[in-house]
Amino acid sequence: MRVVLAQPRGFCAGVVRAINTVERALEKYGEPVYVRHEIVHNRHVVETLKAKGAVFVEELDEIPDGAVTVFSAHGVPPKVVEMAMSRALPVLDATCPLVSKVHGQGKRYVAQGRTLILIGHAGHPEVEGTMGQVGAPVHLVQSENDVAALTVPENTPVAYVTQTTLSIDDTRNVIAALKRRFTDIVGPETTDICYATQNRQTAVRELCKIVDLILVVGAKNSSNSNRLCEIGREEGLPSYLIADSHELDPAWVKGVATIGITAGASAPEALVENVIAALKEIDPSAEVSQMDGKKEHIEFKLPAELQDQDNA
Repeated sequence: MRVVLAQPRGFCAGVVRAINTVERALEKYGEPVYVRHEIVHNRHVVETLKAKGAVFVEELDEIPDGAVTVFSAHGVPPKVVEMAMSRALPVLDATCPLVSKVHGQGKRYVAQGRTLILIGHAGHPEVEGTMGQVGAPVHLVQSENDVAALTVPENTPVAYVTQTTLSIDDTRNVIAALKRRFTDIVGPETTDICYATQNRQTAVRELCKIVDLILVVGAKNSSNSNRLCEIGREEGLPSYLIADSHELDPAWVKGVATIGITAGASAPEALVENVIAALKEIDPSAEVSQMDGKKEHIEFKLPAELQDQDNA
């Protein structure tokens, strides 16, 4: 058995920043630190932070007065920010800067008098945050059929923004459908989608050219992990999304010569190493290598309240 690792894979700069925000907050303020929603979409990350003293809640009313509060990497609607301010909660905002960039784009388009269309998945925390941040009605679409069903007149000045973790190909098709539908439309290019999403999707497509099966390490509720698995299937390969090595079915890899492994942007590298270890239990002679690929050097600064510690 040969095992080939995608490059890049796993943690992106936004996830690293979010996790570091919680860890540094615990160091600076002591436990507990309260986090609204999963800081990132990965159970192992959440459990690790819980063990260090983080408390995860769904709503702010679960947080005691005066407790240090962290907003997740996906961003939050303004009503959540306003509620935190009204309660004078000390807040650390771990929203990914690239998600904040989408918020800013949406606000600018609305300020220009355009009707805003958001390409994204209903119910995703990032989508809910973006729709709330814009401060105007937002039309959510996920597919070309959704575009056809829009009740907005064709000559309406419109603009679109996208959820950062969508498939570039899927987004490109929806954007094309929007441009066919509306006569006055503006929006960012597909290159404006999160760099980590692009890089991981490009890497898994390259990986598919040289392997027989794809394993994606990531959470079931992770949008970007699901997209990686979908790409493997689009390329005609058996592809499986697994949270960790415990979900690996030996029957999947029996008789498979070359296995490709990638990981979603919120999956720790330790989980990839555990999957490799599980494969070596199945075939002790398994050889592991890594693809050539794009090296990522992007880093995002921590929230200002923690930067003094960062520079100490």
